[in-house]
Amino acid sequence: MVRGLLLDFYGTVVEDDDALVAAIAARVAAGASTPVTAEAVAAAWMREYTTVAEGPPFRLLRDSAPESLARVMAEVGCPGDPAALYAAETARWGPPALRPGTREFLAGLRLPVCVVSDADRADLAAVVAHHGLTFTAVVTSEDVRAYKPDGAMFRRALAALGLAADEVLHVGDSLRTDVEGAHAAGIRAVWVNRHGTPAPAGAPVSHEITDLTGLAAIIR
Repeated sequence: MVRGLLLDFYGTVVEDDDALVAAIAARVAAGASTPVTAEAVAAAWMREYTTVAEGPPFRLLRDSAPESLARVMAEVGCPGDPAALYAAETARWGPPALRPGTREFLAGLRLPVCVVSDADRADLAAVVAHHGLTFTAVVTSEDVRAYKPDGAMFRRALAALGLAADEVLHVGDSLRTDVEGAHAAGIRAVWVNRHGTPAPAGAPVSHEITDLTGLAAIIR
């Protein structure tokens, strides 16, 4: 019996920052002295982003994003201030939109929900307030000083709801951080497969949905 939900936020509750990343990558690629595609810049940036943020030492995303972007810009010979570029594009895009079905699903939900997010707390709180959302609890990497798939994130969320691992589902769009992280913590994982990508063989996916409306039948 499902008595509570753990929800990833970006890519699950609201849209991910794919468009923002693509826009910044396109500007870097256009200004690079070395021929490079925007897709290659985006991929390199996300690899550096993860490396910088996860450390050691642990770094907030607001610090990790411009630092990792600076490394990629230097590699491809793109001049300019990475922090200013990142800040300007972030402001231009504004808060991410809710994913399809999110508001309808949450409005009809009667289970306690803990958001489990790798976002910095202030940034996440601003988006939650922007959309007028309410959750039972919120656990961020800034609180725990670790990023998913670290088990500390999931243990903190279970404690926040006062529930055991076998009483909840964790719902998220990342196979590595959400699905594998939850599975390692003894929690069943629901994969939000936004792009219809086939799951790798052996991936510990308990259920697969395209958006939160698909959860209704699972937790009924």
